[in-house]
This record gives sequence, C-alpha cells and structure tokens, in this order.
Amino acid sequence: MSPSSHNGYRPGRDRRAVLHPPRDGRPRPDGPVPRVAVVGGGIAGVAAAVALAERGVQVQLVEREPQLGGRLRGWPTTLADGSTVTMSRGFHAFFRQYYNLRALLRRADPLGRALVPIVDYPLVDANGHRDTFQGLPRTPPWNALAFALLSPTFGWRDLLTQINLVAALQLLDVSVPEVYHRLDDQDAMTFLERVRFPQAARHLAFSVFSRSFFADPRELSAAELITMFHIYFLGSAEGLVFDVTAEPFPQALWEPMADYLAELGVVVTAGSTVREICPGREHRFTVRLSNSANATDTADADADADAVVLATDVAGLQTLLTASPHLGTACWRARIARLRMAPPFLVCRFWLDRPVRPDRPGFLGTSGFGPLDNVSVLERFEGEAARWSRRTGGSVVELHAYALTSDAEQGKRRLVDELHRVYPETTAATIVDERHELRADCPLFAPGTFVDRPTVTTPDPAVVLAGDFTRVDLPVALMERAASSGLLAANALLASWGLRGHPLWTVPTRGRFAPMRAVAARFAQAN
Repeated sequence: MSPSSHNGYRPGRDRRAVLHPPRDGRPRPDGPVPRVAVVGGGIAGVAAAVALAERGVQVQLVEREPQLGGRLRGWPTTLADGSTVTMSRGFHAFFRQYYNLRALLRRADPLGRALVPIVDYPLVDANGHRDTFQGLPRTPPWNALAFALLSPTFGWRDLLTQINLVAALQLLDVSVPEVYHRLDDQDAMTFLERVRFPQAARHLAFSVFSRSFFADPRELSAAELITMFHIYFLGSAEGLVFDVTAEPFPQALWEPMADYLAELGVVVTAGSTVREICPGREHRFTVRLSNSANATDTADADADADAVVLATDVAGLQTLLTASPHLGTACWRARIARLRMAPPFLVCRFWLDRPVRPDRPGFLGTSGFGPLDNVSVLERFEGEAARWSRRTGGSVVELHAYALTSDAEQGKRRLVDELHRVYPETTAATIVDERHELRADCPLFAPGTFVDRPTVTTPDPAVVLAGDFTRVDLPVALMERAASSGLLAANALLASWGLRGHPLWTVPTRGRFAPMRAVAARFAQAN
C-alpha cells in the first residue's frame, strides 16, 4: 500500500489517498481464455465484469432484473398525467472519496457528465437546529473544528464540560480492520452515549449518518460508524461533498455502462435468474438459468464457466447456495446463512401540482420528524424531474424512512404528515401521482458480526463473492464497498490465472494525525 500516485494519477484532491496496487501479471491471456459467470448486475457485479473483461477474460453477466444497477437501478413508469418517468429506489449520494466507484463509472462516462454536485445538504431537527456543511474547509482537523465552531447544535461549554475525551479520541485512531477488533462488539448508540456529545449534536452529526446504513444506531456496529466517520470526515480531505446523477440512474449510468460492457465483449443476460450452479463437464461449472418470463430447464439456458463471481444481494446468495449444494464448504455456507438484513426502508416519491419554496435544498437530512430521515427535491438536480416541473409547474419530492417500524401504508401517511411539518407549503399541494418502494434487502452490520462476515475469497479459489455485505479490510462503505469488492473479486481470479489485476484507491488507512493516534492508543490501553 502506498500513498503515492499511480503513474502520476490521483483519484481526487487528497494527497494522502492510498494506492493499493494489484498483483502484477500478464496483460491478457496467452493461452485458453478463462470463462467467468458473474451473477448479479449491481455495482459489485458490473465492477467485477468490467475488471475481468478488460484483461481479456470471457464474461457472461447474469441479472435477474430487466435493468442493470441492482439497488441503484431504475425503471419506467407512467403517471396519471400521461408522463413517462423513471422510478428508482431513491436518492443516492456519490461522495468524492468513492474513488473506485467513480473510476468504474468513468469508463462509460469519460467526460464526467453523469454526475453533478450538490452544493449543500443541511441537517435539521424538530427543535429548529440546523447544521450545514457548506463552506467548511475540506482538510481534517480544520473541517471538524470549523463545523463545531459554526454549528448551532455544538455549544463549546457543553463540549468542554460534557464530552468524554477518551471515548472521542477513538474517532482519531482508526485503522481497518483493527478498529473492528476493538469496537465491533459495541453498538453505535452506546458509543455515542459514551462520548457524551450534546443530544442535538449527537442526532444531527452522528445518528443521521448511522441511519445511512438503513439501521437504527442500536443495531449498528460502533466500528462501522467510526469507520464511516473516518471515511467521510476525519480521515479524508475530500470533504463532505457529494455529487448526484444529472439524469435518472438508467440514463446517466447504466445505459452507457451497458454499451461499454458490449464493447468489451461481455454478454449481458438480463431478466434471468440463476437457479443453480453445479459441476460442469467441459468447464468447472454449469450455471443454470431461468428466464423470468418463461422458465425453462433446457440446456440452451445453461452457461459454462471456469469460475463464478457471486454478486447478488444477501437473500439471493442464500437462495442460490441452498439450490447449489456443491458450492463451498459446510462452514462457509453456514456463515452465509447467518447473514442478516437491515430493517425495511421506505421510499415515497410524490409528483405535486405546485412547487416547493425556491429556497428548499435538493437534499435535506432530518432528525426528530418521526420516521422521516431525509427529503429530496428532485428538480433541483435531476434533468427528468426538472423538465416535468417546468412543464407542469409542480415539484417532485422524495421522502426516505430507514429502519421502518410500521407497515408501508402507515409509514406513507406518517411521512406525508412530517413533510408538511418540514415544508409547510406542501400542505396545500395536490398529489398528481405517487410511487412507493418498501424494501428490506440491505445488509445489516450488527455489533459482533464482523469476524463472521464472509470475505471476497472463499474456500474454492474459483468462487468469489462481491457486494457491500462482504468483509473488505479497507476503509470503504456502502456503494464504494460494493465497487471495491467487485474489483477485489476480479483481482483474485486474475491472480489465479497469472493476469494483472487492477489498482484500488482509498482514503488513508489510518487516522491522519500520528500524535493523536498515539494519545488515543495510550488512553485505550489504560481503560
């Protein structure tokens, strides 16, 4: 690992970004070309397929949905006014420190037009406190100091008299995976209570972020929260700045990516489910497929492969292993069976007959408004929504509720009520149409589960995993973990064939300040 550049290339503005070089090897096969089946067309699967195909490997990518993208996909829907628009599973932030994901997307978008910046994303609570990340320095520790100085939720007297310095220092002593060995058994809320931040600051600065993992802070590993804080705030000089797609996900990301995959020779089989992976005859595996519209058991629905990348979601992986008893060892299969999902989350999108106030931001994080976690005004950044808004004079508003404890219908009603509290002008609006997505397919990073989390490699060197549920011993999270795991899965297979892998980049792998790390380590040993 090296913080130096790779042939002069840097992935962002942080001079301390770390290069994780691949194992060297041949640029392409000089003998029989390996054949790989990638199961799952989300970020992880696409990353693996691209990385393999760029080294001359023959790849077939199988996706059960009609579209690529996995949890980041989108699909067409027709509104009551006759408009055809794109629905998805909701807002996603592309942070600047998502080096590997952004490098993947640049393959299909070399001019960088797919993403546009969000200038600010305020955080508000029900008591009227409002925080912003706009105008903060990007480099630690000045970003944290400026945030605390300018924030109305951080009182210096409270910070100096209440904060548990020993516990807070652990935010500066982050090393992956060591932080998991220290703190994975503790839940995020317990850690926040030990730090003793003021209540409002705790909710706005920490709890809002922890719910980005679709879990209540009491169900999230403290190590995961601390790693996240390192990635986004104290460990990176990219700043808490992110981009969003300028158009819906299919148009911005996946249609160009499908073209790039085709250029590489990747065969994309969409709308098909992998029923079983079994021993093959001419190749190591036979991958049996079922067309989602017309299931078949005929041989022409099979795919042969020398290796497989399992890049499904957790439930899909568990189902596939149940149907494929020859894959892996009993111990490994048991680890997969123990993986848990985060609680359900609800995305509600409303097309309104009138606009929200012009000063409303594109994205707003909330705390204390019942189940409401954030509000997006899509016409602020998405071209399709902006065109609908200009044509109709209305707004496209999206509400998210993570770790939902009620049913979808009750959750929807409560979200609308909270929207009226947050943006009172919406009370007078008529809903032209609405779409709702209730899902429960995101991985749960519960306390004490890190040790049991499956890695990219498996007991069988011809079988690798990819996805945000995998254990990746690098400071990555969410979509960036998915992209990184796909690259690592491809690199493992490439290395087994003597082929050159792909570099990965991350934020610094340790806290940026050696003296503070030493102080934190000394206090930790004393306690």
